[in-house]
Amino acid sequence: MAGPPPGTPPGPAPASSPGTPRVLRAMNDRAALELLLEHGPLSRTRIGNLTGLSKPTASQLLARLEAAGLVVATGTTAGRPGPGAQLYAVNARAAHAAGLDVTPLRIRAAVADLTGTVVGTYELATPGRRAEGVVRQVTAALDGAVEAAGITRAGVGRLVVATPGAFDPATGRLRYASHLPGWHSPTLLDELAAALEMPVEYENDVNLVAVAEQRLGAARGHGDFVLLWNEEGLGAALVIGGRLHRGFTGGAGEVGFLPVPGTSLVRNVARAGSGGFQDLAGARAVKELARELGVEGVGSGPHAQAAAELLARAAASDTGPCARLLDRYATGLATGLASLVSVLDPELVVLAGEVIAAGGEPLRERVRAELAELAAPRPKLVAGAVREGPVLRGALESALAATRDEVFDTSR
Repeated sequence: MAGPPPGTPPGPAPASSPGTPRVLRAMNDRAALELLLEHGPLSRTRIGNLTGLSKPTASQLLARLEAAGLVVATGTTAGRPGPGAQLYAVNARAAHAAGLDVTPLRIRAAVADLTGTVVGTYELATPGRRAEGVVRQVTAALDGAVEAAGITRAGVGRLVVATPGAFDPATGRLRYASHLPGWHSPTLLDELAAALEMPVEYENDVNLVAVAEQRLGAARGHGDFVLLWNEEGLGAALVIGGRLHRGFTGGAGEVGFLPVPGTSLVRNVARAGSGGFQDLAGARAVKELARELGVEGVGSGPHAQAAAELLARAAASDTGPCARLLDRYATGLATGLASLVSVLDPELVVLAGEVIAAGGEPLRERVRAELAELAAPRPKLVAGAVREGPVLRGALESALAATRDEVFDTSR
């Protein structure tokens, strides 16, 4: 494309051109806000030291952020001679974000303020609910958490909904989650968008556990890791170069369908709702293995709960059927993991979920030893550190990240 004729005066620079004072101020604002989130209340001098800004510039920055409602004065320093310095903190009520954790039996909802503090929660039981009730269920769960937080729905900047499976980006239909009744309508996302009237994102539940572990838990500081999750279903999250890898249809990490040695070859896996790795190392497999080995007291309740109880007992046993159960189960987990780490070569594997966590360090050490023999890469194996509601915590962290990006942008 031809440029302007010679001698044409240059036009005005765009307001957002890199290096302009406005953009530089916005970058400094964002840096200061991130420091306040990380460290808590800070004085003007401390902010200046951490950002490299002069005292006058730091003072102007804080005045600007306070006028915008993004920071508040919270008190003064103590313990030093002379008058205390004014402290500033992020205004927690400047914005809120929400998350939902959806399973076939219930929806858990939570609202967090801008600092990440959970200020409202709600749980809605949904056993056997029919398809036409999904929009009503979602809005009821969200409104319950919003009411508990003491705000209105209009005060929520973004909602992230965690579900099993994933919504196909091409069709908008939920895939890999046939056990979630009512969530498979081709118009569901449009209906939810109309009902909620706020930015909404949908993400796989195990992917959001990985978000929680990367932001708050065992994967902090790691750009390449695999998270293996086992509760009622077996799944994985793949983080490559610091970003979630979702795949073309959102199905990356659906490792329960992975064909593995030691199980019959499952065909038509979508119709079966299972696959080799799920049959080998899922929660139901723990119960079946325990019966095969003669372990007494195999529970008849939900598979994940019974499996967790069995593995907790096994982790405390050095001999007998329980110890053999832990050995066999570790081999099953390592068999599937070997395929993942052989292809991805991650620096870290996070073992998480109620079933795996119940086996504790004895299970982790057995998986590590087996994996060392089954795969050439040698990733570090660690236990998940976010133990309380990791799916919901990940949904909140994802919603907060987007909300902060919007609220902290002072360049507009």
